Amino acid sequence: MISGKTTLIAHLGYPTEGFKAPLIYNPWFDKQGIDAVVVPMGVVPDDYRSFIPTLFKLTNITGALVTMPHKIVTSELMDEVTPTAAIAGACNAILKRPDGSLLGDQFDGAGFVRGVLRKGKVLQGARVLVLGSGGVGSAIAASLAGAGVAEMMLFDTQTQSVDALAGRLKQHYPALRVDVGSRDPHGYDLIVNATPLGMKEGDPIPFDVDRIAPETFVGEVVMTKVYTPLLQAAREKGCQVQVGTDMLYEMIPAYLEFFGFGTATPEALREVSLIPKT
Repeated sequence: MISGKTTLIAHLGYPTEGFKAPLIYNPWFDKQGIDAVVVPMGVVPDDYRSFIPTLFKLTNITGALVTMPHKIVTSELMDEVTPTAAIAGACNAILKRPDGSLLGDQFDGAGFVRGVLRKGKVLQGARVLVLGSGGVGSAIAASLAGAGVAEMMLFDTQTQSVDALAGRLKQHYPALRVDVGSRDPHGYDLIVNATPLGMKEGDPIPFDVDRIAPETFVGEVVMTKVYTPLLQAAREKGCQVQVGTDMLYEMIPAYLEFFGFGTATPEALREVSLIPKT
């Protein structure tokens, strides 16, 4: 039950139908006896800039989780952003500090990379292909660069966006080889689908799976289903894969620390999660 002292964490996005976070955070808070709650809030893009200052006038709000399509705009509305968020060009977390100022951070990439490393994939010196240069794709690219990959190919139909991401990566990681413009998956150690393709029935697979080897690791960010057509096709090739929700469970401990609620293991979060296991 929400009381007058309950700490609020907004979950901002549009639409809200696919929101998974409250199904993990809120059971965890209940089990730990923490008087906090994650509340889904749908905000259309045209209203978002004016909504954020109003939202954070609430006296019992500590922060927000931010999802599509607001991550990029959020970085422009913060009083300060972390270096990771600056490289990614987007924020998916907002912390209201004691003085009322807003700090933006980015955990999409950290969650994805932690999941890949937990599965035993070596990223140091790897060749990677990242499809999608929006908020989540940029964040994953930034974290992969931080993990020591040697080469990165970026692809997006939005050429301005992908060129800007490449420029930020080269600025912060001058030793990293960064190229843009190809989605041919042949020869890469890791391929990431950071596009919305796979969210809807009938979406095309974002690259030619016939061009990858069984040793290729394929990661997905789509969370509307456990195994998207892309991951199903990759598994049939013998590839190791990472489902979209793995990224979510891996980043939540970082979020909890950011908001001052301690930490948790992905296993403990899965144990209490209300997300269907199938």
